[in-house]
Parts: sequence; C-alpha cells; structure tokens
Amino acid sequence: MTKIHLLRHGEVHNPAGVLYGRLPGYRLSERGRAMAERVAETVADRDIVVLVTSPLERAVETGAPVAEKLGLDPTTDDDLIEAGNIFEGLTFGVGDGSLRKPRHWKHLRNPFRPSWGEPYTEIAARMRLAMERARQAADGHEALLVSHQLPIWTVRSAIEGRRLWHDPRKRECSLASLTTFTYKDDAIVSIAYSEPAADLLPGAGKTFAAGA
Repeated sequence: MTKIHLLRHGEVHNPAGVLYGRLPGYRLSERGRAMAERVAETVADRDIVVLVTSPLERAVETGAPVAEKLGLDPTTDDDLIEAGNIFEGLTFGVGDGSLRKPRHWKHLRNPFRPSWGEPYTEIAARMRLAMERARQAADGHEALLVSHQLPIWTVRSAIEGRRLWHDPRKRECSLASLTTFTYKDDAIVSIAYSEPAADLLPGAGKTFAAGA
C-alpha cells in the first residue's frame, strides 16, 4: 500500500486581490505560514519518505516545515504547478468590471474546456504523471505533493469519474487541505479528504494571531 497526499498551499499575501496564478512573487501570508506549520505537525508521524512541491513560491514555502519536521529533501515538479490562466494579474471582485470589458469576452466562450486557460484534461493528465512518479518513488510508504486548488480538484474529479468543468465555489479543497489517495500496487483504492488547518481558515470563527 502506498499513499499520495496532495496538499494545497497555505494562504497567500495578496493585498490587491488579483488572480495571481503562475505569477512570481506571491508568497505565504503570516496565516499561511501558520497553516504550513500546522500541516507539518499533523503529518509528523506519517510514513512520508518523498516530498515534492510545485515550483511556485507559495508551494515551496508550504512544504518547508514538513521537510524540516521529517528531515526530507524536497524537490520540485513542474507538473504540480498552478493552472495557466489568461486573466493572471487582474481582479474579479464584484463591480470591478473586469469581465465586462469586450477584449476579455473571447476568452469566455467555452467554460467546458476552459477557453480562458489550460484545458482541464491537460491539468488532470500532468497531475496524474506527477502522482505516478511520486508513487513509484515512495513505493510501500507515503509521499506528500504540494500543489494548488484547481489542479488538485481537477485530478480528483478525473479519478472519481466526474465531469471536469465545474462551479469553482463547490471545490472541496480548502487552504492547507490534504487530499489523500491510497494505492494497492498501482491502483487507487480509496480517496480521503481532511483539513488540518480548518480553524485557521479566514472566517472560521477564530481570530488569527501570530503564534496562536
């Protein structure tokens, strides 16, 4: 039996509220660092022998406490990166007008592919490749892969046989959450989901304070 844990990175410092996607320079917030520490404490007794992260700063930073806690040397895998999106750097808050600009309309014509970014089928395929490499490397043990919400949800949907186009508000993949795939040999036999940092999520009913 081998387990692959897909970990979504922690909260990002993003005061402008932009869609940062693959843009460089977006790092964990103070809360995000606390989330990463919480995950490290949660998995400290797991049989994790492989740690791989997306190359983006927020993913590398999320994996760092786990590496320190477990004494692992993390590597990066481009197949775990955030999905490409034509709207990187823009904001999409209520009333900001981004989607009402005619120059953006051509990118909204097909939500099923989607036309504004990397196709869902390609996201799922590359995530499966990253998971398979990790499974082979951790054979008989566990691996932790740090990625991003859309890639994690897309590959889970593909494995569970759901359609890949979806309502983003209905993804079960909160900040610093773990989606765990258990393999028997090379076949996935179960999928589990957990939120080690649920009490640190924005709006969770607990006022966040550094060191709390």
